Formats: sequence, C-alpha cells, structure tokens
Amino acid sequence: MYKRVITMFALVLLGGCANLSPAERSAVMQQEIEEMIQVYGPACEKLGYQADTDAWRECILKLNKTKSLEYYNSRRSAECLGYRGFYRCEPF
Repeated sequence: MYKRVITMFALVLLGGCANLSPAERSAVMQQEIEEMIQVYGPACEKLGYQADTDAWRECILKLNKTKSLEYYNSRRSAECLGYRGFYRCEPF
C-alpha cells in the first residue's frame, strides 16, 4: 500500500511539472518531500511512529493528504460590488 500511495503522489506531482526537465522535476519533488518531512515528521513521532520507518512515512503522507483535502474543500467566499462594468471583490 505504501508504494501505491507514493506512486500516486509522485504522479500527481509530475502532472504539474509538465514543462520542467527531469532533473528539475526531481529537485521539485525532493524539496516538497523534505518540506512534508519537516512539517509532519515530528507530529508522527509524537503519535508513536519510529522515524524512518514505512509506517512513519505513511503517517506523513496521510497527514499531508488530510491537510490538502481540508484546504481544497474549504469554502472560499467573496463579496463583490460592481457598478457599470467595474467590480471590486474582497474575500471574507
């Protein structure tokens, strides 16, 4: 299951990097993975996972996925006022 999750995650990341060279894509993916480890690694260790194990890595991926889903599923609204073709929108 871990390999399947990593593969799916890698494919999603590669889809957004269509115009980058393979070396640039690799660098972008490595940087994103390092950021996930820095952000979610300590939380997974506090949950009882030993660092650098498959379960720990899976925990990091799950926490990242949960945060991403929360972000994309949150409702964003804005108030727009318009007059004669000119609009001003402000989020609230």
